[in-house]
Amino acid sequence: MKAISIRQPLAYLIVNGYKDVENGSWPTSFRGKVLIHAGKKFENETYYNVLKNLKIKLPPIEDFELGGIVGEAEIVDCVEKSKSKWFSGPYGFVMKNAKRKRFKPLKGQLGFFNVEV
Repeated sequence: MKAISIRQPLAYLIVNGYKDVENGSWPTSFRGKVLIHAGKKFENETYYNVLKNLKIKLPPIEDFELGGIVGEAEIVDCVEKSKSKWFSGPYGFVMKNAKRKRFKPLKGQLGFFNVEV
């Protein structure tokens, strides 16, 4: 199965149904189910921006799972424009049917990578 590594808290926002677009610097023709891997790095600035500007209740920073699979979603499109508040481009992977999964430690990679399930 394909997976994509995304830094926290963005991975959390995707698998919990808040974030419907993941931004990328490259387009993709991939469509289908993808595992969401939480990278080992945490974006503190993003965390505080979400709390302040979007009023989404997030867990404490120390509770975020890092370095493993945290959920899955379905990529249904890749766009260059979007009305989603999450889109900043230049490309956006449109995500649907996201859900959390039991954490599974796993080393991530850049781009899409294969994971045995």
